[in-house]
Amino acid sequence: MKKLFALAVSALALAGPAAFAQDGPKPEAAAERRSDAGIPPPVVSVTKHSGTFGGQRINYRAIAGETYLKDKDGKPLAAITSYTYLKEGPTDPNRPVTFLWNGGPGSGSVWLHMGAFGPKRVVVPSDAKDDGAPPFPIIDNPESLLDVTDLVFIDPVGTGFSRALGKTDPKDYWGVTKDARSMAQFIRLWLNEHGRWNAPKYIGGESYGTTRAAAVINELEGSYTDVSVNGILLISSILDFSQAADTPGNELGYVTNLPSMAATAWYHNKVADRPATVEEFVAQARAFAIGPYATALLKGNSITAEERAAILPQLSRFTGVSQAYLSNANLRLSPSRFYKELLRDKGLTIGRLDTRYTGVDYDNAGDRPDNDPSFYGIDGAYTTAMNAYSRETLKYSPDVVYSSIGAVGDWDWNLGSGPRGGSGYLNVAPYLGKALRENSGLRIYAGQGYYDFATPFFGAEYSLNRTGIPNDGRIEWHYYHAGHMMYVREDDLKKLSSDIRNFIRKR
Repeated sequence: MKKLFALAVSALALAGPAAFAQDGPKPEAAAERRSDAGIPPPVVSVTKHSGTFGGQRINYRAIAGETYLKDKDGKPLAAITSYTYLKEGPTDPNRPVTFLWNGGPGSGSVWLHMGAFGPKRVVVPSDAKDDGAPPFPIIDNPESLLDVTDLVFIDPVGTGFSRALGKTDPKDYWGVTKDARSMAQFIRLWLNEHGRWNAPKYIGGESYGTTRAAAVINELEGSYTDVSVNGILLISSILDFSQAADTPGNELGYVTNLPSMAATAWYHNKVADRPATVEEFVAQARAFAIGPYATALLKGNSITAEERAAILPQLSRFTGVSQAYLSNANLRLSPSRFYKELLRDKGLTIGRLDTRYTGVDYDNAGDRPDNDPSFYGIDGAYTTAMNAYSRETLKYSPDVVYSSIGAVGDWDWNLGSGPRGGSGYLNVAPYLGKALRENSGLRIYAGQGYYDFATPFFGAEYSLNRTGIPNDGRIEWHYYHAGHMMYVREDDLKKLSSDIRNFIRKR
């Protein structure tokens, strides 16, 4: 989900003439010309700034604008908008560059950009309260990673300001593999433009952005024209899509969701004999989920009345939901029912992206919430901040609606032959296993929020604890006391920044 780079002064074959802005955009005469098929040249704004990041005062250049993806004949097909932040000063060949995006699919990079790692960020309540109405505080972000790496935030086609051009069908870019190829193409063009082929490189994303990261590493390193990568940042991972708990007959999702239910029940004080820490309780929940609970579910109709009676009180304790409700649900508590049932006695629902958030529905009778309070609790602030920052501070203001999360319909989920198998089972984790096996210098950072139901932490652990993924210590796990966007909680923003900063420095 994020934005990325934008070239600067030079007009390379990849991008054509650019509008250069220092204190403000100053369109050159070249920008008045029209390119192929009436498509104007890409517009780029360059501004200079300074800030303190990781305790260091840094002067940096911000490049916001378009890069054109072209066909073999040089015809522009799509405009990728990106936001690049480059440290000023003497060239350091050992300085890393990190490419970041968000997920969806269909999300712009606004969340990681304006919430976590960009030089400016928008402030939302740290205690899971609604963000209210503007003006929203847009402040300097000392947690930005600019002290250890240059940053490039990318918006895939159909997100942010990025779009298909001319008669190009945007569906040409809407799919797991199609999208990854366009991102890999962009990265190669960026490395050409900025002369960074031999720099340490990191790629990463959040949510579906982790799916994208796995697919992109396959496009970058999966052939004999490698773009070798030093590290992959997986924030709130979804790699194995078999974990859908609402699919009849699929038991895996109930197992991998249970520890997140336990964490949430612990947070909302719905646990009998509540342990002192959430870490202690989720450790118990993991053991119960993968052991007695999984066994009970896999027995199906063969489970005995005695076995069922033994499971129910344990399941009730870990979920905070009554034994009667769980019995009626046949031991299988879907996430949507959990969001509605846990705090029904208080007339509240809980969030999906972050279960610390609570909301009030039209009435209290249904079995699923009207909406996700953890999304409508922050979306206004982020969309406002991205538009204000890009258009006013970075002087990049295209005549295009910024799409924070848009419709990228008819997404092609087919992996073709897929990683070691057919296309019926969508799991991109084998791409990561292959990359780790074939690049001894590659490492993975995996960060998960305890209160995230969009990408539950136990599901992420399960995905990366499988055959073909080396168990050699090159995957680092970090956990946070918030949800999907753990950085909305100030303490977790600081921890996240510190964890990733140290991960990059370990190179």
